Amino acid sequence: MTLSFETDTPIERRILARSLETLRKHAGMDMVFGGPVHHGAAAMEITDLTGVRTRSAVNLVVRNGEGLGGKALMLARPVSVADYISAQGITHVYDHAVRPEAIETLAALPIIVDRTPRILIYLAARTHVRLGDRWFDSFTPLVRRLERDIAVEDEVRRRLSLMRTTADADRPALSRADLHDIAQELTNLAGQIDDEILRAKVEAVGSRFAPVLGADGSQEPPTLLRPREIDVLEHVARGLSNREIAEALGLLPNTVKSYLKSAMRTLHASNRVQAILAARERGLLR
Repeated sequence: MTLSFETDTPIERRILARSLETLRKHAGMDMVFGGPVHHGAAAMEITDLTGVRTRSAVNLVVRNGEGLGGKALMLARPVSVADYISAQGITHVYDHAVRPEAIETLAALPIIVDRTPRILIYLAARTHVRLGDRWFDSFTPLVRRLERDIAVEDEVRRRLSLMRTTADADRPALSRADLHDIAQELTNLAGQIDDEILRAKVEAVGSRFAPVLGADGSQEPPTLLRPREIDVLEHVARGLSNREIAEALGLLPNTVKSYLKSAMRTLHASNRVQAILAARERGLLR
């Protein structure tokens, strides 16, 4: 079995892009920008920005130990300055990118998973803002959510890599029980993911491991589903979102949702992946 679990955009960038406005509103700052950390913690690249006036920081590479962000990478903890241009204790090698934005207050917040920085987020204001421990502590729930999303994808990729290694080693085929366990594990992981694109991909991969035969090795009696419910489930199994399924079938998103809920009730499933597993076990899907 060929295993594939690729996304067009790295998880760090997708997580950051969808979180920028939430972070800016929570911080009450003028700008939020950042990007993925490369090579452990050697450097990061600014790839995503909101609230900016110029493009002076776009694709800027910040190296460990240089500037405020480099200091945050080096210390692996949040750092801030209240008057950036005259701030002591940091190098000013990136002033050429900061000056055009008229930044006065700047904070750098690393997102760390397994002791390794994965994203560096900057929060900036064009006025003087007092930042203290309470201000940084207020970000803890948001930071934990970002860390969790990254950790979940890491675990999914690790498990799929193990499966690929097993397949490449020409080991004995997985049993029905093995397939069920793999599908259930991926189902549980999918339920922890906030990112809609990633969740749909994990659900699609999990559905591929759903056993087709019943527990005794025979085909289970088919469950009666309406043709449109089966159409929707087939698209769900391909990893499409409700919006994408609606476009493909010429339906409204709410109609797709209604068909999916009806199919889940009939199949006694509590989520999308369980519905795919149940439909495959009953021979309703290939």
